[in-house]
Amino acid sequence: MTATTERPTTGTTAAAVPPRVDVAALEELLLGTYAQLRRQSRAIVADPDFQKIEGLSVAEHRERVLTQLRRLEAEHDVLRSFPARLGGADDHGGSLARFEELVAGDPSLQIKAGVQWGLFASAILHLGTAHHHDTFLSDAMHLQVPGAFAMTEAGHGSDVASIGTTAEYDAQAQEFVIHTPFRAAWKDYLGNAAVHGTAAVVFAQLVTAAPGGPRVNHGVHAFYVPIRDPQTLEFLPGVGGEDDGVKGGLNGIDNGRLHFTGVRVPRTNLLNRYGDVAPDGTYSSPIKSPGRRFFTMLGTLVQGRVSLDGAAANASKIALAIAVTYANQRRQFAGGAGDEVVLLDYGQHQRRLLPLVADAYATAFAHEELLAAFDEVFSGRGDTPEQREDLETLAAALKPTSTWNALRTLQECREACGGAGYMAENRLTGLHADLDVYATFEGDNTVLYQLVAKRLLGDYAKSLAAVQSDRSDLARFVVDRVTDAALHRTPLVRAVQTLGDRGDARRSVGQLRDTDTQRELLTDRVETMVAHAAQALAPARKMSPERAADLFNAHQHDLIEAARAHAERVQWEAFTRAVERVEDAGTRQVLTWVRDLFGLTLIERNLAWYLVNGRLSAGRARAVTSYIERLLVRLRPHAQDLVDAFGYGPEHLRAPIASGQEQQRQDEARAYYRAQRASGDAPIPEKHVTR
Repeated sequence: MTATTERPTTGTTAAAVPPRVDVAALEELLLGTYAQLRRQSRAIVADPDFQKIEGLSVAEHRERVLTQLRRLEAEHDVLRSFPARLGGADDHGGSLARFEELVAGDPSLQIKAGVQWGLFASAILHLGTAHHHDTFLSDAMHLQVPGAFAMTEAGHGSDVASIGTTAEYDAQAQEFVIHTPFRAAWKDYLGNAAVHGTAAVVFAQLVTAAPGGPRVNHGVHAFYVPIRDPQTLEFLPGVGGEDDGVKGGLNGIDNGRLHFTGVRVPRTNLLNRYGDVAPDGTYSSPIKSPGRRFFTMLGTLVQGRVSLDGAAANASKIALAIAVTYANQRRQFAGGAGDEVVLLDYGQHQRRLLPLVADAYATAFAHEELLAAFDEVFSGRGDTPEQREDLETLAAALKPTSTWNALRTLQECREACGGAGYMAENRLTGLHADLDVYATFEGDNTVLYQLVAKRLLGDYAKSLAAVQSDRSDLARFVVDRVTDAALHRTPLVRAVQTLGDRGDARRSVGQLRDTDTQRELLTDRVETMVAHAAQALAPARKMSPERAADLFNAHQHDLIEAARAHAERVQWEAFTRAVERVEDAGTRQVLTWVRDLFGLTLIERNLAWYLVNGRLSAGRARAVTSYIERLLVRLRPHAQDLVDAFGYGPEHLRAPIASGQEQQRQDEARAYYRAQRASGDAPIPEKHVTR
């Protein structure tokens, strides 16, 4: 099959020959700013000692991952995000780029590394001050103290502000008393808690009483709490817990539960960057608002969401490299000249896999921008409240999108590989099981989208406030929105557009592949959804809290869908910016087609919205699907190049069906039947026998 030529959407003249992909240059583009560090990490997981062995018992898998973690610390550069004075490199973006690549070896290793360095040690670094850095951080960095991050409780997962564990200050002893008042307040799902951890950063409600004052709850704060004897690994007095046992995946991590009964720690074990308690019990904080203080503390831990976004992108790439390679070699059902047909030559197989390849590219390019934003804030170069808020919103938008996409990709790739995809040796089922929890940890995906929606509503409110100083401007703003919505809903407008589309189908398709048209369609959907939600929720300002909550609940789905649409638009914009950086004309043309496939697949997925809201006519809606089909045909010859550009070799894929053995089997079978036909020894099919 050959690629058809078409006028590039970038405005350049189409080449006389089909475009070709510069795989090496495209790989470099995908690897991004931290290409060298990513390659170093991929070299580590190319070592069989850092790779997952399917079929290990839980105990064996846990010990193997702990050994791998110790080797990482001893032999490889895994402390880049920490201060240079402690052996790090103050390189936050580079550290995450290396960390994300560990998923190719064993997702359990990636997540256990994240627990130790990205959560436990990072909490000490970002929530603590000089005393904690000098006292606790070095041992946490160098695995002298394996640690747990004790935030989540059985009764409160995403609602961290409502956790039940308390830390009440005893001024006479100058100690905090950590206590679990009821079963629902047990800390749960904690990596390193079941077996290996000897300390934990524990999040608890901080209760103090200043001299002569009342007992006051200052909200959630973090405390450094020893939990086990480092020699015997027995729980210390007052600390108890359980092993979470076998999980759906990630069984190389010793997740467990912890509870505390009157456990005392020194006053100085409060990680006090954002809130401190004086010896007499007086509380102080540089952030006066309790709500803002809480979100600032949690915001320092955003790197977990950033890293999961990257790891999910990498898992999708690995799955697609396996599935596309197999589909380019596996043959099924007879075609012309007596040969069976390669799976990827079937239209439905292209429909299954190629839009997911486009998703993977969009995810990768958006993640690179998220990583840049993360490094900008955490390096201090752009650490302002506004940029922190933007970073948190971006991470909350992209992490759900990429992790849900990874699960969808892994499942589709598994099915596209048939029974072979179900074999553990081909990794797709194991990756799906290991990544399943990515959708609910470091922030439940649905809750994160809700946070994004609230930010979108806030920005919409600001846009209204900006014109409220001039009543005529405000009136014009409102009229424009209402008129816009009314026009799009008018049957006459849809009829006119339908007639126009019917009269010139080529113009319709040409507009759909135009960058500005795609941008307008994706942007308009987000803005309209947010505006409608804001209008629906406007009465809440005059309602009682209970009725306002009911109104919000009634529109919760709308808000979440608006956040999803926003996240997808963010990915499309990142993809478009990446295309503009490509110099090679052939690669730019193919990548533009991939971008178009991504954008139009989003539109096709939401055609009902575009039709109901009058944004597309029926004729234009049919053109969306028609052009997608044309894009699939154009991209078919480039499918292998597109997944090869992910840069993962056989040592990373480790799937027999993607190793070339399938090609050998198919070639052997074809040679056998050809020889039979050539010699005349092939038996005659019954239906061809003359009776």
